[in-house]
Amino acid sequence: MGPHPAVAAIRLAVRRVLHDILNDHPAPEAGSHERPAPPLVLVACSGGADSMALASALAFEAPRLGIRAGGVTVDHGLQPGSDLRAGEVVLRLRELGLDPVEAAAVTVGREGGPEAAARDARYAALDAVAVRHGAAAVLLGHTRDDQAETVLLGLARGSGIRSLSGMAAVSGGPGAARRYRRPFLQLDRQTARKACMVQSLPVWDDPHNADPAYTRSRLRHEGLPALEKALGKGVVEALARTAQLSRDDADALDAWAGQAESSVRDAAGLLECAKLYALPPAVRRRILRRAAIEAGAPAGSLFARHIEEVDRLITGWRGQGVINLPGKVVAQRQGGRLVIRQG
Repeated sequence: MGPHPAVAAIRLAVRRVLHDILNDHPAPEAGSHERPAPPLVLVACSGGADSMALASALAFEAPRLGIRAGGVTVDHGLQPGSDLRAGEVVLRLRELGLDPVEAAAVTVGREGGPEAAARDARYAALDAVAVRHGAAAVLLGHTRDDQAETVLLGLARGSGIRSLSGMAAVSGGPGAARRYRRPFLQLDRQTARKACMVQSLPVWDDPHNADPAYTRSRLRHEGLPALEKALGKGVVEALARTAQLSRDDADALDAWAGQAESSVRDAAGLLECAKLYALPPAVRRRILRRAAIEAGAPAGSLFARHIEEVDRLITGWRGQGVINLPGKVVAQRQGGRLVIRQG
């Protein structure tokens, strides 16, 4: 008798990702007699159902593929006793057979709001742990439900098609373009919870996930249920499909913009407004956004409304003055050229 269907589903998802990681891992050169060290894959685990199911599946699948498996939990320090909770997660991961396992304590700032600040601190800690251990990848337990929430949050911000593309199945960290893998983006949250239940895995439900003070929590417990009540079941699946379709379109437009950028710069490297005007708006605005970021504007603070203001220097020129952008970056039109620089 095989494993429960929920357990089988999460193991299959993890197995596929581990095969991808092995394909990315460099093979020894021909004629080399050195046996390469097996790659290390870490799971980021909060102790919740999604990440515990992921940790269990990694512990089961990794040894069968000759992969070392470890784990890390991040202590955000936002709740009393969070250090004790992190210690419990470390013990659970070790009981699954993962090694190395550690807890990383972080200090959460305030920039961008509490959720964004916690996310930034978490990824910085995960990057540091991955680099220190030489990990080939870090697995994250985001599910299809998380993807749907991310798409709706992007829609509410009005930030364009890239924000509608949600989370990528593979994304990078500093110096590692494919560090983060999300095996569960095609699985729902209930499957992960069921897998934990049938394996008797202890699960911790973070009270922040039910706190209406957090936007994502309100969306999860009020917004999505209201949408499903109004539109019927299948909203989560539809939003996840939207994410993938949007990502494909955004990737294609990013590539187009990358190819077109050199053709709209003069010999001195300045952007020529007439040539920018001839491009489709979606391509032109990507070039403008990239130029602003290169000048020092923080990507996370650069919104669609900023780029629209800069775009009007090209499409609606009426002698406007300097446009102020985040990061003390300014944009202005001078002699048919668009100059974006530190103010």
